[in-house]
Amino acid sequence: MIAYPTIDPVAIALGPIKVYWYGLMYLLAFSSAWWLGKRRAQQHPGLIKPEQVDDLIFYGALGVILGGRIGSVLFYNFDSFLQNPIYLFKIWEGGMSFHGGFIGVLVAMEIYRRKLGCRFFELTDFIAPLVPLGLAAGRFGNFLNAELWGAPGKVPWAMKLSCEQFPPDRYIDYAGPLCFSARHPTQLYEMLLEGLLLFAVLWYLSRKPQPMMTLSGYFALLYGIGRSLVELIRLPDAHVGYLLGTDWLTRGMVLSLPMIIAGIILLVLAQREGKRAAIS
Repeated sequence: MIAYPTIDPVAIALGPIKVYWYGLMYLLAFSSAWWLGKRRAQQHPGLIKPEQVDDLIFYGALGVILGGRIGSVLFYNFDSFLQNPIYLFKIWEGGMSFHGGFIGVLVAMEIYRRKLGCRFFELTDFIAPLVPLGLAAGRFGNFLNAELWGAPGKVPWAMKLSCEQFPPDRYIDYAGPLCFSARHPTQLYEMLLEGLLLFAVLWYLSRKPQPMMTLSGYFALLYGIGRSLVELIRLPDAHVGYLLGTDWLTRGMVLSLPMIIAGIILLVLAQREGKRAAIS
């Protein structure tokens, strides 16, 4: 068991100007995608030029921020939006959804690929290996913010929190004295599964030419599986809770299921595409 340290969410304070750790993680995420994009553009010329990566990341960042915020409101805080539609614009209150950001990036890539004149899955295959390191940075930001904790656990690396770090009214079914129990650091599990491991797989596959939709398919499938597995021990927010009267089904699982299905379909189509190319 490890005592979770008290971490100031502000990384740098210069008078009235405050830079938060979570903001730095977003900067790290976009910077890593930009750097990897430059490398891929140099290693695999033809689809996109290195100098076009700047615009690609700009479009992607807009998709992440706009989609992530809209997704958070619609998927997790829709009641607050119905009571006050201005809530959508209260970004200072926090709230970002991966699945909303994912949809936002897909929309942004559809817009940008028209400028490039390429096919949609050619572009998503290009960006798939650029994303996971950013996801890892985001999950580490969740850890620094002391949010998205898991259920009580007896593993040696479980984190012991105070009630201040684990608000009794924040998570479902774990109020009161249990806030002092050691918990699974599910943010770090997601950082490893959806971030570092997914990056290793996709970057390895991207070193050689793959049939179109392969990298996109693996991204959707492996992210969906990794997220669903962690959701089994990650606690849902109290205002969302578990779904359909269960004590295990979460909103994150439901939103990840279409990704798993889409990933399988894309990989099947990619395999067929590869066979046709081999025959011709």
